[in-house]
Parts: sequence; C-alpha cells; structure tokens
Amino acid sequence: MKPEDTAILIVDDEAAVRESLCKWFQLDGYRVDTAADAVEALKKMQEQPWDIVFLDIKMPGMDGLELQRRIKQIDKGVVTIMITAFASVDTSIQALKEGAFDYVVKPIDPDDMSHLIRNAIDHRRLVTENLRLRRQIEEISSPDKIIGESQALRQVMERVAAVAETDSTVMIRGESGTGKELVARAIHSMSNRRYSPIITINCGAYTEGLLESELFGHEKGAFTGALYQRRGRLEMADKGTVFLDEIGNIGEKMQMDLLRVIETRQFTRLGGDKLLNVDFRIICATNKDLEKAVRDGTFREDLYYRLNVFSIVLPPLRERSSDIPLIAQHFMQKFAQSMNKNITEFSPEALEMLVKYEWPGNVRELRNVVERAMVTAKGRRIEADDLSFPFSSSSSDFFGDDSLEEVERKHIRNILERTNGNVAQAAQILKISRLTLYNKIEKYQLKKKEP
Repeated sequence: MKPEDTAILIVDDEAAVRESLCKWFQLDGYRVDTAADAVEALKKMQEQPWDIVFLDIKMPGMDGLELQRRIKQIDKGVVTIMITAFASVDTSIQALKEGAFDYVVKPIDPDDMSHLIRNAIDHRRLVTENLRLRRQIEEISSPDKIIGESQALRQVMERVAAVAETDSTVMIRGESGTGKELVARAIHSMSNRRYSPIITINCGAYTEGLLESELFGHEKGAFTGALYQRRGRLEMADKGTVFLDEIGNIGEKMQMDLLRVIETRQFTRLGGDKLLNVDFRIICATNKDLEKAVRDGTFREDLYYRLNVFSIVLPPLRERSSDIPLIAQHFMQKFAQSMNKNITEFSPEALEMLVKYEWPGNVRELRNVVERAMVTAKGRRIEADDLSFPFSSSSSDFFGDDSLEEVERKHIRNILERTNGNVAQAAQILKISRLTLYNKIEKYQLKKKEP
C-alpha cells in the first residue's frame, strides 16, 4: 500500500500532539486528518473510511477506550493505536485486550513512528483481507440462495453455469423482485474472480453527478464537499466483479463515460489526472425494454451491444408457480429462526392461496407476505387468514372511484375466488360471521357467474 493510499486519523485533545503527528505523517506522504475530541472523531469516521486511527486515552467527555469501541462498531477492520501518558500504561494494556494494535507513550519519538506505521499498515492489510474472505465465505454459503426446481429456473441456472467461468459481460433481465442480484452473485461466486470482491451499485438510486463520483471516485477538492480523496466502486472491484443494477436508468453522459471505461478499462478519479487501470468484470441488470430505449434514442446503441454480450432472462414468479412452496418454506424457516418462533408449515389452504396469487412483486413480495404472516401466526403453522396481499388486485388501493358498495362486492368476490367458494374460510379471512357473509353474497348476487 502506497503512503498516499493510507488514511490516518489522529484524535487527541492536545493540539501540540495532533499537529506534530500530522506533520510527521504528511512529510512521509500519508493522508492525515485530526480530531480534537470523540464527537469530531466519530463524525469523521462516518464521513469516510480510515486505515489507522491514533487515540488519546485521556480525553474530556468520552475517553479513548470507549471511543475505540464505538469506532470498531463503525469499521471492524480499522487499526487503532492508543496514545497514553506513562502513568496510564495499565489502561493502554486494557485497550490492547479490546483490540488496539499498539500504544505509544508521550512524549512521542518521531523515529519510532515510521516503524510503527509500517507494521500497522501490514496489520490493516491482513485484517482487511480476512474480513473480505469472511464476507466471501458468508456470501457463498448465504441462505438467500436461488431456490426452485422448475424447468424455467433450471434453464436459467444452466446459463449461469455456462457463463460463470468466462469473463464475458452479462446482462440480466427480468421484472423487479425476480432475483437479478442473486443471479449476479451466483455468477461471481462460480467464477475465477470469486475470491475478489463483487461491488454492487444501484444506478437508479443516484443522480448522474453522484453516480459518476461513486463509480470513478474523486480527488480532494474535486467539487464542493469533496473534503477527501475517495476511491470509486470500480477501483474497489479490482480483480473482481462490478454489478450495475438498473443500468437502463443512467443518463446520456454516464452512458458515454461507461462505454469508454468498458472499452479501455481505464479512467481517472473526478478532479484527478492520474490514469487508473483496473481489472474488473461487468454484470448489469435491468427491468426495462432496452431495445425500445435504443430505438427511442434514450440509450446508446454501442453501449447496449457492449453490455448485452450474454443475456440471462429471469422468469416472473407467476411463470414458475411450482417453485412457490419451496421458496415460501425457505422464507418461513429463515424468519422462524430470526423471530424465534416454532412455525414449521403452511396449511393446505394457505399454500394454495400462495400458489394461485399472481405475485406482481415476484419473490420479494412473497418474502414480505411470509414475513407478515410469521408475525401474526399464532400456532405452529401459517393459516390462510394469516396471509395478506397488499398489492393484490383485490386491494382497495386499486378500486379507483368505485363506490363503497362496489369495493365491498369486488373484495368479497375475490376472497371467495381465492378460497374456491369456501364460505367458512372466506368469512374467517374477512373477519365476519358466516351469516353476515351469506347475506352479502345474496345482496351482491355473488353466486351468479361474474361478467
């Protein structure tokens, strides 16, 4: 790691200590900033990542030991070095037990600093690598895996396996909630890049200017508010994979910039002039009709062909309804564990409702429906009346200007359809008596076939 790639934060209430350490490290080329107390230090920790933090143990307000605990909650991998007066060595030993890398005793000898910093940088590298490998292992063994045995899903997984070991750019297409990010992670996990990071960025969540900064990074002073140099997501993905979600939402300038990066694998940080070469694979995803966007002139044709080298289309959940019981059971087990509930199955009626539903929100919506049912379920299984479908066509949100009676008629009709005309079950879901429901069925003539 080069000195300019190492960010050091010095936290001490003594201005002389802050200034002398800052001057020594800057002379060696490190990026350095200071904080006079814990509040300022925590604010700076939230603003950007730091590699090494020097902490004075004795400070007014929050002391160095408590501050170290707070800092480790923000960044487990940061290296902390305690600064102490000779009389508080016992406390510094306590700090070592709680995760500090080392401590220095005032007055600080500058000759000791160079050796200490080199060791701290090596330690930071090891800690970062261990954390990355741990995340990699967790990712590979994540319970949020692709679940299903349908023919449609098997075809998807065959394409995933075929492209994983190549370096080809992949475009994943499908409705929202179909699991595009899971497929991207599956490709990465099965590729030769699996021991390097996969960096995800939702292109639709940023303005064009912010997206540019996120992808390419920026130099200090590149724009108002750029107080520090910051690496972009592309740099972070070196040797790994970049997953660009909602690629169809990027603007014209970003399309041009991205095209240039894909062709050369070179870019500069905003405000910088140093050309960076980064080795990464691109996987992108969209729920938009990009061919139409190309025809309409809102998406560059040359970028479209660069990104659409290998396409994987995810089927909506309604087209693989045979997978719904497996997926629902998976979410049930997951939430039973996190909620500490002994719920182990769906009733036949509940399972039938899940399979028959259209799932406009796909797997994401199914997950939410199961989670809500887990909250309300009383016994050891989820019953039909534990299920609610807020985005169903039966919802009052979709009845527009219908009268109250018309809304009620449609809602009762839909519940009866979902329960196959089972009045007892429908009454239970509607939370009214069977007699009341019979009266409403007669009132709205629901026994007759609807037009």
